[in-house]
Amino acid sequence: METKKIFAYVGIGFVAIVVICVLFGSFYVVDAGFCGVKKTLGKVEQTTYQSGIGLKAPFFTDIIQFDVRTKKMADKTSCYTADMQTAELDYNLTYNLKSDNIHVLYSTVGTDYEAKKIVPSLNDILKDVIGKWQAQELVANRDSARLQVTIALQKKLDSRFFENITFQFNNIDYSDNFEKAIEAKVIAEQKAQESANKTKQVEQEAKQKVIAAQAEAEAMKIKAEALAKNPALIEYEKALKWDGKMPTTVLGGNTGTLIQLK
Repeated sequence: METKKIFAYVGIGFVAIVVICVLFGSFYVVDAGFCGVKKTLGKVEQTTYQSGIGLKAPFFTDIIQFDVRTKKMADKTSCYTADMQTAELDYNLTYNLKSDNIHVLYSTVGTDYEAKKIVPSLNDILKDVIGKWQAQELVANRDSARLQVTIALQKKLDSRFFENITFQFNNIDYSDNFEKAIEAKVIAEQKAQESANKTKQVEQEAKQKVIAAQAEAEAMKIKAEALAKNPALIEYEKALKWDGKMPTTVLGGNTGTLIQLK
C-alpha cells in the first residue's frame, strides 16, 4: 500500500512538472530593442515579432531574437592605393536592422548576416574606392573617400534589411618608409614655396624702388623745366633754402676761384 502511494505521489509530481513546463514553455518574451522570429519544427513564420510577451507552442517553437538597436562594427583591413602603396585602414561602420523584415533576413541569410553580407560588401567597396586615390591624396581627402564608401554601402547592402548606414575612417596608416618620404617631400615643397615667396618679395621691392626713382626723376625734370621758363623761381627757391646767414665765400670771376669774405 505504501509503495502504491509513493508511485502515486511521484506520478502526480511528474505530471505537475510537465504541466508547469508546458505553461512556462507556452510563453515567450522578446526583449526591448530586439525583434523575434518564430521557428516551429524548422519552419520560419513569415512574421517579425516586436518586443513584448506572447504565446508559442511549447517544446516545438523557438524564438530567435535579433538586436535592432544601432549596431557598430569596428575593424581593420588593408588595401592598395592607385600608386600601389599599402593603406592600413582602421574604421567604424554603424547600421540598423529593419525590424519589419527580420523574418526574411533570417530565412534568406541567417544570424551571421554580418559575415555573409556586410563584411564582403565593405571589403569590395574599400578596394574599389581606395584604389582610385594616390596615397598622399587619400590622406588629404579622407572625408571624400569616406563619403564615397558610405554611398556605395547604402547602394550595395540590401535595403530590405539594412538602414541608417554610416562609415568613418579612424586612421589611415602607411609604412614608415613611405611616411618619411611624404614628410621629406612636404618639407621640400614648403622650402621651395618660401624661396619663391622671398624672390617675389625682392622683385616687388626692386619694382617699388624703380617706380620711386622714376617718379623722383620726373619731378626733377618738371621742376627744372619750370625754373628754366621762369628765372624768378630760382630766386624764390634760394629764399626758401636760405638759413639767414651771410655767405663766407663767393665764386670769383670766370676762374672758379673761391674768394674768402671778411
